[in-house]
Amino acid sequence: MYVYGIIPTYYPAENFRELDRFHVINIPYRKISAIVSESSVIDYKQLGTQPLAKLLIDHQKMIESIMNIGFTAIIPMRLGTFVNNTSKMLKILEKGYDLIMEIMENIVNMVEIELVSTWADFDQVLLEISTNQQVIEMKTEIEERKKVTQSDQLIIGYLIKRILDETRKEYAKNIINVLEPICKSSRQHEVLNDQMISNTAFLINQSKLDLFEQTLNKLDTELNRKVNFKLVGPLPCYSFYTLEVKELDFNEIEEAKKELGLNALASEKKIKQAYLNKVKLFHPDKNSSKNSTETFNRIKKAYQTMLDYINAVKPASFEEQFSLLIDAVSENLFFLRIKE
Repeated sequence: MYVYGIIPTYYPAENFRELDRFHVINIPYRKISAIVSESSVIDYKQLGTQPLAKLLIDHQKMIESIMNIGFTAIIPMRLGTFVNNTSKMLKILEKGYDLIMEIMENIVNMVEIELVSTWADFDQVLLEISTNQQVIEMKTEIEERKKVTQSDQLIIGYLIKRILDETRKEYAKNIINVLEPICKSSRQHEVLNDQMISNTAFLINQSKLDLFEQTLNKLDTELNRKVNFKLVGPLPCYSFYTLEVKELDFNEIEEAKKELGLNALASEKKIKQAYLNKVKLFHPDKNSSKNSTETFNRIKKAYQTMLDYINAVKPASFEEQFSLLIDAVSENLFFLRIKE
């Protein structure tokens, strides 16, 4: 089964009947349901850029279609999430239930808005930078040498790029400062080229969408139309709460257990103490032996592995003990988390 997302079950029955036209089914567990479809397993890591982009578009189209028929509170799953059967899906929902319910509370009536800002006239921006006092002084100094070298041209280029980046950051900061107070949260995405000023996702209450657009229009006027704004949305909360299933490796857990000197029973407190004890012995600043750095790195990796296992086991408290025996570990080789 291919997993698209998770929804609450409080929606009307007719909403769930609407899912049939998208050839998806819901797998309910307590107050939530997973939206899945039957699918062959695809190894996404082996795909080229174009096939992967197409699958991403299909994945997002389905999630947004489900949102548009009334399931406004939908938590997206990471692209390429497969489960073997209904039983495995139910185990994932059970393990991640508390996290899912916490997210559901955060996204009720909330949507994501993607805002990309670019220079309206990039050539004009570069022209203005070329009249910057630093650039003029640098050009004058170089021209006085009479012979302009390739190195001189690079120096000018780097200076212009630095001023352009500073200008971009100033505009981006202004845009964020104006719009952020309207929103619950924001996330900065990568700026793809010099013409792009900012690429931001905003998490916003649906009741404030009109205010968001009005504020953006006012900002556009204040910036004298020097910036083009492209709005995409409303969307599900892709940038804030996309979920993924973290799969653990049994052998890595066994190795981590040995590395930290853990017994059949452990707790988060015991694991942390075992880690600290090992660090005291093998930290490169305190241990000058030949293999101390290698050993220290193994200890850090072991500790991170055990922290992941703690997430899979979900102990109620820092001191609660859980089993590290083979059968228990085999039952806890996955957990649900927010994608980083």
